[in-house]
Amino acid sequence: MWTTPSCAIPAVTGPLGETLHMFRLTGTLYCRAELSAPWGIDVPTLPGCMTLQVVTAGRCWLEVDGTEPQLIGPGSLTLIPDGIPHRFRSAPGAPTEPLFDIPVQRLSDRYEIMRHGGGGELTQITYAVLRPDHIAARRLVAQLPPVLHLDRFDDDDAGWLHSTLRLVAREAQALQPGGETMLTRLADVLVIQVIRAWLDTAPEARQGWLAALRDEQIGRALTALHRAPEHDWSVAELAQQAGMSRSAFAARFTDLVGEPVIRYLATWRLQLAHDHLRRSAEPLPVVARRFGYQSEAAFCRAFKRAYGVPPGQVRRDGAEAG
Repeated sequence: MWTTPSCAIPAVTGPLGETLHMFRLTGTLYCRAELSAPWGIDVPTLPGCMTLQVVTAGRCWLEVDGTEPQLIGPGSLTLIPDGIPHRFRSAPGAPTEPLFDIPVQRLSDRYEIMRHGGGGELTQITYAVLRPDHIAARRLVAQLPPVLHLDRFDDDDAGWLHSTLRLVAREAQALQPGGETMLTRLADVLVIQVIRAWLDTAPEARQGWLAALRDEQIGRALTALHRAPEHDWSVAELAQQAGMSRSAFAARFTDLVGEPVIRYLATWRLQLAHDHLRRSAEPLPVVARRFGYQSEAAFCRAFKRAYGVPPGQVRRDGAEAG
């Protein structure tokens, strides 16, 4: 479990900051939980999702296999980036109930209130299940630790945290029109701030793809590639963006990212196309050109090699899910 120190969080700029700018979340579920001791909740695996927990009153224990149990107090928030199973308890050893076995008051498709427990000391938690909505977000999430915890700050530099948590608590209590949209935007802010703190202090944030984004030269090439995935990039042209020789650029890119630049470009394009197909009704030839393919046939062949199904199937699946 990673826990931020009690200090101000500086902004992350450059290619890494631009990647955070692409970080978008879709709110899948918001729950305002009113829990009276003794209580315990067993949260199952939530594939493709991350969870954000904000304790607005009281305290609880968070347990994630492979990490030490964490006591979470009021004004603290915890991010579990990869949807792994976890448990909340009022006290160590308190019995738990499976999350989906606990009755809730459903206010909409995405918003619910849970009242659960034995009638003792009260804990209130605003719980969000969120889905990263861009390939950059998913790549970043893949490098995060299993749990990120942001302690309550007591200094003036962390006014953003207090203000945002107050807004979360207010929206969770008020249930006004547009409340789900507000909570989604506030969740964006909280998730990005937790990640920024980790990026600034954790040694693991200077490895792999994140190290490549931080690299002054490779970062410039990645920024250019990300901004214009449809461009007919060559290794020589990307090396020019980085201000390096072709051979030195190719070697450093592979060393930092873990794959050659042209393979990275092909994967990036197809992942963008996959996401786009689930949301768009654009004709396939237009989608192909949007992501750097000169013909629909070439795009379809590459897509099927990567995903095992043709682009049209992903589009149909996306329409049914919507």
